[in-house]
Amino acid sequence: MAKIIAIANQKGGVGKTTTSVNLAASLRATKRRVLLIDLDPQGNATMGSGINKSELTLSIYEVLMGEAGLQDAIVTSAAGVDILPANGDLTAAEVALLQEDGAEDRLRNLISSVEADYDFIVIDCPPSLNMLTVNALVAAQGVIIPMQCEYYALEGLSALVDTIQAIGAALNPTLQIEGILRTMYDPRSKLTLEVSNQLFSHFGDKVYRTVVPRNIRLAEAPSYGMPVLQYDRQSRGAVAYLALAGEMLRRQEQASVAP
Repeated sequence: MAKIIAIANQKGGVGKTTTSVNLAASLRATKRRVLLIDLDPQGNATMGSGINKSELTLSIYEVLMGEAGLQDAIVTSAAGVDILPANGDLTAAEVALLQEDGAEDRLRNLISSVEADYDFIVIDCPPSLNMLTVNALVAAQGVIIPMQCEYYALEGLSALVDTIQAIGAALNPTLQIEGILRTMYDPRSKLTLEVSNQLFSHFGDKVYRTVVPRNIRLAEAPSYGMPVLQYDRQSRGAVAYLALAGEMLRRQEQASVAP
């Protein structure tokens, strides 16, 4: 059965979609079967995977609204990752879900039909704590939180952790923080090091040892519709996400053999 991971942070510009696209591609490079679900109406994960969101016949909107089967809407990227794509239509789905009782289970129920076909399902959440994000957190087993090592990021992290705990208590008892990923990392900054130390102090082993540095290739890759692994495999960004995939897999293996 698939490990279902939501990539979430209500603060924008922290590398959430970059992490979703590049982690999915890196896991695929290790021969794992991967489904990337774009749950953001901006459709950036869709475009960053080389799929034109304006030319979609079916998207996650039709799937959530019961107008199409999940398998029918999946497309495969050049990197070999299966994508459940999104575009602006998804905004209407969010409004519709708000008006339905029990709508927070919609995505979880849909994923159950394909869960056995994948090793990992990665969900790119919108940069807000809305009904779409709630659906992702109800469906997921773990949450990866990308964040910059800045002062205000710690405040936002506290709010997100409270939300994860609330959803875990009320709707999804298996939900936990999979890991905290430090992005746009600059070790020359004193503030970066201070915030990083605070993260380890509060979250311990939940903080990934892997960090994602600021990297121009990582920033350029989405404009070419590629994960950085395809765009420039030797870049520091590509190496970082391959290392993150490796760290995740090691953690998973250790957890499976733990007494």
